[in-house]
Amino acid sequence: MPARYASFEQDTISFLEELSANNNRDWFKVNKSRYEELVLDVALRFIQSMQEPLAKLAPHFVALPTRVGGSLMRVYRDTRFSNNKLPYKTNIGIQFRHEQARNVHSPGYYVHVDPAEVFIGVGMWRPEPEALLAIRERIAFNGTDWQHAVGDRGFRRHFDLGGESLKRPPRGFSKDHELIEDIKRKSFIAIKNMEVGDCLHPLFQRRVETAFKAATPYMKFLCKAVGVPF
Repeated sequence: MPARYASFEQDTISFLEELSANNNRDWFKVNKSRYEELVLDVALRFIQSMQEPLAKLAPHFVALPTRVGGSLMRVYRDTRFSNNKLPYKTNIGIQFRHEQARNVHSPGYYVHVDPAEVFIGVGMWRPEPEALLAIRERIAFNGTDWQHAVGDRGFRRHFDLGGESLKRPPRGFSKDHELIEDIKRKSFIAIKNMEVGDCLHPLFQRRVETAFKAATPYMKFLCKAVGVPF
């Protein structure tokens, strides 16, 4: 087994289960050192291990293994505008963003690990209005390129398109366009669902790399649409 591959640990999953059952500040304060050892450090090792392969696969996307401001999403939930006031996320969220990205709505590769589900995502989640319009227009006027991207055999073997869609066509687009169902999408994400046990497998990282590589036609389409290099 190649030594460079990273995976997650059963202790990581067990800690996330404990956090889900004790999602309060007092418990987290007492167990913060365990969080850092069992979740934070494990996730950062995975991100660090992805740096070299991601640089070869998609050189304009970044794997940044830092505690703050990097590829690992914060454990602290923003509860200001949510009815859910639980203070902590009970999953590991890792996003490898484009080097020009401003936020989570930019092009990216995503890895999600929690006790209930593990999945890989690629694409753009709820793009900002300007980017969303650019993607829709490229689908409308370069439909063949879009169909080649989402119809690619390798892409389809790993991913399914997901995310919410409008009920009606967006303004300026004909309801009779042959790709109107894709134009109506509010997010341009594709998901590969996995078993929780997959993230514990010694070759989990290799499987992530394989899936990310299969998403290349899709990611190239989106990057071109929003005017950033792939």
